[in-house]
Amino acid sequence: MSFFQALLARLQQNPKRIVFPEGRDPRIIQAARQIITRQCGVPVLLGDRAEIKKSAFQLDIRLDGIRIMEPERSDDIDLFLPMLDAIPRYAGLPSDEKQELLLNRHNFAALMLLTGRVDALVGGATVTTSSGLRSLFRIIPKQPAVQTASSMLILDQENTKVGENGVLFLADCGVIPDPSPNQLADIAVSTAVRVAHLIEKTPRVAFLSFATHARRPVHDSLLKIREALPIAQAKAAALGLNADFDGELQLDAALDPVVARQKNLADSLVAGRANVLVFPDLNSGNIASKMVQVVAGARTYGQLIIGLQKPCAEISRGAHVYDIFGTAVLTACQALDPQFLYGEQSRENPA
Repeated sequence: MSFFQALLARLQQNPKRIVFPEGRDPRIIQAARQIITRQCGVPVLLGDRAEIKKSAFQLDIRLDGIRIMEPERSDDIDLFLPMLDAIPRYAGLPSDEKQELLLNRHNFAALMLLTGRVDALVGGATVTTSSGLRSLFRIIPKQPAVQTASSMLILDQENTKVGENGVLFLADCGVIPDPSPNQLADIAVSTAVRVAHLIEKTPRVAFLSFATHARRPVHDSLLKIREALPIAQAKAAALGLNADFDGELQLDAALDPVVARQKNLADSLVAGRANVLVFPDLNSGNIASKMVQVVAGARTYGQLIIGLQKPCAEISRGAHVYDIFGTAVLTACQALDPQFLYGEQSRENPA
């Protein structure tokens, strides 16, 4: 059973409610139908009911089992309105401005997630990444042990010798432009926590670079990784997280055991067998992930947002229906064990 099929089976045993702020988008409607057909959740589409029904009719898609919500007609507006006072960015705004903020479907969806009206959120189909993330980062609090919210992209490809049976977890490809050593360590550890939950195996985390264990790390990016590595190891130990870290590593040294041996890395628990790749900055992460998608045609899911207290994802505007469905499944799976992912308890057994 593939990585994705295994997660889908887990979700089918305990379906979750997934909200989509851009409910009118044809790809979202098609993905929502797949969620119902595969019996893995209840999709909640935000938007004008008549427009969603029209789009579904044009696509010849049934809407039975799919919930449609119009924020402007929802009784939740009255509940959400005073909640905005607890958000520094919105506190003190006039009532009419708060009302307008709530009519923004991304804000409304984030508040639905925060208050437990849904279990997961998938947005970004029709807006820029920064626009979608803004609502999430302002409304959903960070986890207590996390200083830096980031993102994770999941790459699922046919070469099962790479990563975890062909699956790789990439971070951060969507949020932090130039992370500091502390931020880089935070990204690595919070991603490893999420990976441990998804694969129920030890995360092997490689800090990627243009050099492998350089003798003279004179470049700032190498120095940053060298500083981040022990911080990440200490953070993981403090959390009781069973994960291995190594860096700085070139991509081939991280994934290819032959190259790892050639570079005298036989003693490394990560080199040649990494399943988590941490990029030194957003430039390298975003470019690499887009190249793999476009040139190699590999299946990707995400970005899953890491470090917030609720499961959410920000997809690309170029996402296909199956990408959206897959991302929804992976995001909802994070709600299967919220105590492990978002609580303060021991993480010794992620199963």
